[in-house]
Amino acid sequence: MTKILDSKIPAGPVAEKWTNYKAHQRLVNPKNKLKLDVIVVGTGLAGASAAASLGEMGFNVYNFCIQDSPRRAHSIAAQGGINAAKNYQNDGDSVYRLFYDTVKGGDYRAREANVYRLAEVSNDIIDQCVAQGVPFAREYGGMLANRSFGGAQVSRTFYAKGQTGQQLLLGAYSSLSAQIQAGKVKLYTRYEMEDVVIVDGHARGIIAKNLVTGKLERFTANAVVIATGGYGNTYFLSTNAMGCNCTAAVQCYRKGAYMANPSYVQIHPTCIPVHGDKQSKLTLMSESLRNDGRIWVPKKLEDAKALQAGTKKGSDIPEEDRDYYLERRYPAFGNLVPRDVASRAAKERCDHGFGVNNTGLAVFLDFSESINRLGIDTILQRYGNLFDMYEEITDVNPGELANEINGVKYYNPMMIFPAIHYTMGGIWVDYELMTTVPGLFSIGECNFSDHGANRLGASALMQGLADGYFVLPYTIQNYLADQALWAKVPTDRPEFDEAEKAVSAEIDRLMSIHGKRSVDSIHKELGHIMWEYVGMGRTKEGLEEGLKQLKALREGIQH
Repeated sequence: MTKILDSKIPAGPVAEKWTNYKAHQRLVNPKNKLKLDVIVVGTGLAGASAAASLGEMGFNVYNFCIQDSPRRAHSIAAQGGINAAKNYQNDGDSVYRLFYDTVKGGDYRAREANVYRLAEVSNDIIDQCVAQGVPFAREYGGMLANRSFGGAQVSRTFYAKGQTGQQLLLGAYSSLSAQIQAGKVKLYTRYEMEDVVIVDGHARGIIAKNLVTGKLERFTANAVVIATGGYGNTYFLSTNAMGCNCTAAVQCYRKGAYMANPSYVQIHPTCIPVHGDKQSKLTLMSESLRNDGRIWVPKKLEDAKALQAGTKKGSDIPEEDRDYYLERRYPAFGNLVPRDVASRAAKERCDHGFGVNNTGLAVFLDFSESINRLGIDTILQRYGNLFDMYEEITDVNPGELANEINGVKYYNPMMIFPAIHYTMGGIWVDYELMTTVPGLFSIGECNFSDHGANRLGASALMQGLADGYFVLPYTIQNYLADQALWAKVPTDRPEFDEAEKAVSAEIDRLMSIHGKRSVDSIHKELGHIMWEYVGMGRTKEGLEEGLKQLKALREGIQH
């Protein structure tokens, strides 16, 4: 039977929808909040901020963390910054412009009502984080500093050097810890959600595995919130940590939660290229580097061949023989084009033989012009930890003078190449962030709603904290205000029995295969199929071949 999706988008002009929604939604009074339990699965920026906010409001929160500490969530890997429409630079920014840039950057595939709300609450996020003590970069006079990111012609990105995600997560973690101390949030570390439990058509609990003991445990609540990130690790290699997985999201899908836009995966243009077959992941180099770094390949094919053979270095090629192809093709945005544009352009240059490393799958990101103009000290103040990270991995210092040609100083360029980084698709949610299963909510990268076909840089942190701090705390009340949902559901009900038996049966099935391959080898094969046939360039023939190989892989691991 076909299900009719109701997005529950409020009526009226897009700029007034969120204000009107908050003015007319149902609320739960403070005393009644004390009676209600909410499960939050995940402790990254979205999960930690949601758990802390719901606890502060008076709800009883059960927060599940797959790591040994919320501080190890993959949100810490975000480097460059977080967007907000503060217009501190007086360069023409506004809530509408942030909304427009986000919709346009997503190829007009995002839900506009959700995007406008995201832009609207972005300024509140910065105020919240500053109050928490997040050490954003500041200008000499003490004002918060901004820099530019791809897909925008204004400077609206707030940052903490090259570790913005880590600092924001520490801020959310401090708020979460305060609620744990106050007894409003109970934190379960080293637990993985294995299934969601549906009672009378509503999400009323989860089955989770204690990863220390291996035991399956049951938890009940009045609502369940999933904040477990995306499915980027389906690909190999990606910038995601190996601990990132979509187990929770897939279990929600199997219990009736629709998925939306799963083909929309982001390929980040500035990652350190693959350097061997023993890697488990790739390292992202922040998009912020494209503020002062210029992307280029040689103009001459013979120079590219020499670079691939190792007989030339990037610093040996003078300015007139360099093709700054993004600046040439997209003069209005230059090196700060959206990520999908930059990634496709790099692939096109490499496909035509202009790659600059031994595999032919890399382009240069060069800081020579900026260092010559601003000085090395200024550049290191902005990107010092990123330069250190690059040198640690590649043994090349991007801030080191490498050559001088006709009086022009050339520094070691970075080598970069696109890689899977983020997933715009995810669990379908309505305007209230609720899935097609009543009582089951999805926030952050886990849902599909805000970025369309391509996410702009510095918008992932914005969405995660917007959902957790400022959207879900309102919308979940509209659901929990229904007094029919207030009764406690015991964990000895048949629905919990069936869910736990199903999880145990699936574990037993997998363990009974007694195969000869490691999980890691299967993951690599899956990821290579996905990258080869469902990566940057997709064709009908390639997708059909990918499906054929995936079917063979699935059949091969059954015995």
